[in-house]
Amino acid sequence: METDLYEADHEAYRETARAFVTREVVPNVERWGTDRQIDRETWKKAGAAGLVGLAVPEDYGGAGEPDYRFRFVLSEEIAAAGAASLQSAFGTNDDIVLGYLLNLAGPEQRERWLPGFASGETIAAIAMSEPAAGSDLRGIATTAVRDGDHWVLNGSKTFISNGITSDLVVVVTRTDPDAGSAGYSLFVVERDTPGFERGRKLDKIGLPGQDTAELFFQDARVPAANLLGELGGGLPALMQNLPRERMGIAVAAQCSAEAAFRWTLDYTRERTAFGKPLAAQQSVGFTLADLRTRIEVTRSYVDRCVRELNAGRLTPVDAAKAKWWATEMQWQVIDTGVQLHGGYGYMTEYPIARAFTDARVQRIYGGANEIMKEIISRDLVRG
Repeated sequence: METDLYEADHEAYRETARAFVTREVVPNVERWGTDRQIDRETWKKAGAAGLVGLAVPEDYGGAGEPDYRFRFVLSEEIAAAGAASLQSAFGTNDDIVLGYLLNLAGPEQRERWLPGFASGETIAAIAMSEPAAGSDLRGIATTAVRDGDHWVLNGSKTFISNGITSDLVVVVTRTDPDAGSAGYSLFVVERDTPGFERGRKLDKIGLPGQDTAELFFQDARVPAANLLGELGGGLPALMQNLPRERMGIAVAAQCSAEAAFRWTLDYTRERTAFGKPLAAQQSVGFTLADLRTRIEVTRSYVDRCVRELNAGRLTPVDAAKAKWWATEMQWQVIDTGVQLHGGYGYMTEYPIARAFTDARVQRIYGGANEIMKEIISRDLVRG
């Protein structure tokens, strides 16, 4: 759709992204869903094409390009292919975990971990949610206790995106139960850490190709050198990085809605009823007009937030607005798209049907939309 967000470099990047999606994504979407995970070769090919880890500094094999507009372009191309599972998997690496490493990792940690993000050889996850703690991070019960040159982790996490395939997991722990908000810290747990086990691959109603898992830590011994950031600095680090994570969800929602609208518009133009195309029926035409307007108005706000993110000015409140509004809009567009497809909208061979189940979690993860409203309303009360 028309937008003044992009410049020539972004459109050139689009050609690379589109070629990758055509060659490596479109032929594999169904297989990823059947296998319930994305194969590592896809990650490596994305790395070779310069499509993941773009913000990794050149010293560590990346392009050193923090401009989020490039991520937006890739998201558009992936959404056009109906590959929401890949969108989520790449987003976990680039919109979430990489941000923590770039902001918090020391020189030795950067040397160890950043090159794999640029090459596509490292798949990462972040472990916040627990069986009894979701959007309220202060309810986290996983503990880390110092023991010589190691920290010993005990606890469990659930709903962890990339949980099965991940090589690195940023784990949110409680390091001092008496320190209040200063009692939480982040650790990077590597694949073969003793005492770290992966549970079952969770069976979801959508995003079948994106592996989601339970993680368990039973006296898991993590080197002290894997503390990420300052001891006790976990919650401030989470607050600092959440705007980018939520913008990643908002951008994915926007791109998904735009793709779903195109599928629906094409279908209603081709499908006839009572002697004319569905799109020419007034009730359908008015519905399409409503959806198109919602998409374009939301796009304006999301574009603005991306510019603010690039400038380092995006506030947690504005990110919450974008995440809440864009994901609600996405759901309206896709749900209506299913309706306008009629019986075909319920058939999984149609991308609109797959998008319907894939999109449902968007209003839940990254902080449920009810939490987004709470963040916004508290800001209003504070004045």
